[in-house]
Amino acid sequence: MARRILTDEHWSKLKRILLAESIYDKSDLRLTVEGMLYRMRTGCPWRDLPDVFGPWNAIYKRFRAWCQRGKWLRVFKAVITDPDLEWAFIDGTYAKAHQHSAGALGPNPQAIGKSRAGLTTKLHLAVDAYGLPIEFKITGGQVHDCVVAPH
Repeated sequence: MARRILTDEHWSKLKRILLAESIYDKSDLRLTVEGMLYRMRTGCPWRDLPDVFGPWNAIYKRFRAWCQRGKWLRVFKAVITDPDLEWAFIDGTYAKAHQHSAGALGPNPQAIGKSRAGLTTKLHLAVDAYGLPIEFKITGGQVHDCVVAPH
């Protein structure tokens, strides 16, 4: 797999942001991040990550740890620089939740709600005039876009 997801220019900018988030600069950091981005882009199961990225379980564990500590959210916020807010657009999409997904114990709300399609989660995304993401929010499936838009 010779094709990279990130150009060298993009990687140098992203690496600075990652290091500012106290992410340790291991020798395989770029491959790990590329593996995470590859998985998000393709939607493949973690176990199906190409071997070129390294052991899938190590990539998954880092991804999960960074998410639980809020590092990926802070990286997302740091990447947003100088949005063009002449126009802002918001849209939402649903993700159907498995029938057994609701009710697990944990400190964070699960953002699962009842809608016409059953148990769903809704992702609200706001973009600037260039179509670049500036904010997102995850809610239960019954929450309408205009409820989230002011925030």
